[in-house]
Amino acid sequence: MLRIHFTDVDLARTRLAPAPDPLFEITASLHRLQSRRGRWAYAGWYRTAREQMREKGLERVLRSVLLPLYPRAAYFPDFLTPVDAVDGLDAGLESILATPPERVMEEIDILDRTVGAPAWSRQLAEHTARERLVRVLRAYHGTVIGPHGEHVQARIEAERAARCRGLLDGGVEGMLAGLGPMLRWRPPVLEVTYPRQTEDRDLHLNGRGLTLVPSYFNWGEPVAYADPGLPPVLWYSLLHEPEARRPSADDPERSLTNLLGRARAVALRVASGGATTGEIARAAGVSASAASRHATALRDAGLVTTVRNGPAVLHTLTPTGASVLRAALRKADEDAADTPA
Repeated sequence: MLRIHFTDVDLARTRLAPAPDPLFEITASLHRLQSRRGRWAYAGWYRTAREQMREKGLERVLRSVLLPLYPRAAYFPDFLTPVDAVDGLDAGLESILATPPERVMEEIDILDRTVGAPAWSRQLAEHTARERLVRVLRAYHGTVIGPHGEHVQARIEAERAARCRGLLDGGVEGMLAGLGPMLRWRPPVLEVTYPRQTEDRDLHLNGRGLTLVPSYFNWGEPVAYADPGLPPVLWYSLLHEPEARRPSADDPERSLTNLLGRARAVALRVASGGATTGEIARAAGVSASAASRHATALRDAGLVTTVRNGPAVLHTLTPTGASVLRAALRKADEDAADTPA
């Protein structure tokens, strides 16, 4: 677990990124290619990404350069996801080029000690080698991330809207309290679940504030810089909807549907980001009155809580509801992991 310690100054300086971080989306998408976990949420992207990389001749560089440098492991180099990337792809790539060689070598050494670094990676201390890497990253982004940019931006904007509700109702602390089942706000500490981290660690913001960056391609595991001296950034995943609505044997909502019924399973899922009764009705394909009854049943069971938000009411998960949803998603991932790739 990562424990992020806030002061009043840190709360005032905490912000939510306005757009996806393109370099982190590259990183997270490479992790998606290395795991079956959560693949149901990216099924369409996964099919087209492989085809597009094959058409652009990127398969070899994917295997020999990108996957070894961005392992889905407890560590990958911080300099590959510079904080400037929240201002756009060009700004992020310029930061990679400007990274001091000493820092590159230090982080490659950590990678080598953690999971093993490819032999060629030490060449990245040289500016020309990083120029080649930047060209590869730009080509990869343009091939498999860029074509989905509008959809990704729409999901990020929806997440920002949900977090703004928490901000309006409870200030920054209200926003932090609604970040999802992998993050828990226990004032003045934000507890971040790190499934692959073996030791707990503490990050003291010391007046620097925190930049929260929602990520489309990240799945389940929030990510922060390994180096506590870098500007504090926390990337966290959206809660994805399945691409197909019809229940099937591999539907991630199947266990919830069996327990609650389809409409209430959908209501529980959409409440994870905060949802009005009308939004639950649209997601579940039921009338507003039916959605209200389903929300009431979930509230009576202690799975959601309801607060008035202007003329509407906003339904959000309780800790118990978040645990139920997290368990269902974990079960879907375990089932996928047991299936041969």
